[in-house]
Amino acid sequence: MAELATIARPYADALFKAVSAADAPGVAAQVAELAAIAANPQLRQFSDSPKTQANQVFDLITGVAAKLNLGDSAKNFLRAVIDNGRLDALPEIAAQFQRLVNSRSGVSDAVVNSAFPIDTGAMAELGAVLERRFGRKLQLSVNLDPALIGGIRVVVGDEVLDTSVKARLEQMKVALTA
Repeated sequence: MAELATIARPYADALFKAVSAADAPGVAAQVAELAAIAANPQLRQFSDSPKTQANQVFDLITGVAAKLNLGDSAKNFLRAVIDNGRLDALPEIAAQFQRLVNSRSGVSDAVVNSAFPIDTGAMAELGAVLERRFGRKLQLSVNLDPALIGGIRVVVGDEVLDTSVKARLEQMKVALTA
């Protein structure tokens, strides 16, 4: 089977071309929600059953996503993904589509791994510092990782800024054993 990224690319590109620049952020949020729904193991088991028809899977997903008020482009996209048997690629499609939307708007996703929760004020201040450091607008998300002991680890694309206590201890370990 082909790698999911290879399968997902044409779907993400087609959706990106079909959606206007103004609607893209909203569609990206909807597709991300659809991807979260599609990642459910019970739904995947249902959709993989040979007795299940594509319209049943579509109705189930749109029923679960009723609160999202899916637009026509998101519904058409979902139907195409289901009809082509690519439901398993939907999370990767959503990620690639989000990257395309971000590149159009000049924004990058940044994942901040922290040992402790970060309050709103500190997050805003951290965001401003990181935007200056990386030289672009960032969309921050926070993951708690107690293994860091303290400090933060920031991942922006393929760049990593690690100021965690864990990383410093590893550096000291390497220096002492060398």
